[in-house]
Amino acid sequence: MSRTRIYVRPLAQLAPIAGPQQVPTIVVAGRADLPFAAVEVIERKDGKVHRRQVAAAELRGGTVSGPVQAVLARIGQPRTDAAGIGLDRVRLMGVVNVTPDSFSDGGPYLAKDAAIAHALRLEQEGADILDIGGESTRPWSHPVELEEECGRVLPVIAALAKRTRARLSIDTRKAEVMRRAALEGAHIINDVSALTHDPEAIEVAAGLGLPVVLMHAQGDPRTMQDAPSYDDVVLDVYDALQARIEACERAGIPRARLIVDPGIGFGKTLQHNLTLLGTLSIFHGLGCAMMLGASRKSFIGHLTGAEALDRLPGSIATALLGAAQGVQILRVHDVAATRQALAVWEGAMAASSSMGGAGSE
Repeated sequence: MSRTRIYVRPLAQLAPIAGPQQVPTIVVAGRADLPFAAVEVIERKDGKVHRRQVAAAELRGGTVSGPVQAVLARIGQPRTDAAGIGLDRVRLMGVVNVTPDSFSDGGPYLAKDAAIAHALRLEQEGADILDIGGESTRPWSHPVELEEECGRVLPVIAALAKRTRARLSIDTRKAEVMRRAALEGAHIINDVSALTHDPEAIEVAAGLGLPVVLMHAQGDPRTMQDAPSYDDVVLDVYDALQARIEACERAGIPRARLIVDPGIGFGKTLQHNLTLLGTLSIFHGLGCAMMLGASRKSFIGHLTGAEALDRLPGSIATALLGAAQGVQILRVHDVAATRQALAVWEGAMAASSSMGGAGSE
């Protein structure tokens, strides 16, 4: 008989309250500035799912089981810094695609100097992390040979390591690219296959000692959008990420070094993507920092008809949706616009916590 699986999703995000809390709340990832009023407790066993909502006050009263309390403990635990970057507020990862065929910006930054200039511009706009990738993993894309991928990304990483204070992330599925990129100065590994594509990747990542982004994807880029299906997309993605976290821990990569990404657009339909975006807070139960990469994704086009380069409004909407659910890292193409939107959102949230008198405009 299969065991009961427990999930806890923080609900009803509240504005932070200055001074002592008068009402019990759920704190996500140690952030008192992002309280929630309740949780949804979900139990799944033998294909059956039971859901109930529990107010924060009831949780303090000891009315929930030990397994639920264990998930709540993971939800509330502060997240470890990522390559020296504190995760007590939203951080931006700027996309640097050194490719000819990425879905929205393939080609312009294929040349080394163009990629470096673009990366430095993203840092100036407010990127905390620069994600350098040399292989497109868009739907129906084909793999790139090792030496070609290295030839694209390594000179860019080596140059940026000397010229930027931003952390450098290597976006790759290949163990050897991870190894060489780290030697050139990469600080973070971002693998869309969650260290499953290359049999050596998990051992190499463990040895390098760098933070690792584990992204969920159903299937290979060449086939993942053919007919994606799930019993329950949110719980299935959660279970898959938990399995990868446990595999990493067995390989010697501690949970504190792992960052999870639900993989918007990777083996998901429009409805799958929207469901995940509406329930992102559940993934805090994994006890890892969370990244969201929804910038310019095709689901925005499916909803609005906009082409990839015209999806900035939809991208900002998803970024704010993620920020409101406690996502620590947003992977975006349009850093300046996203930073501005976050500044307004964060400013309004901070102001609402004090409810002070009139101020200057």
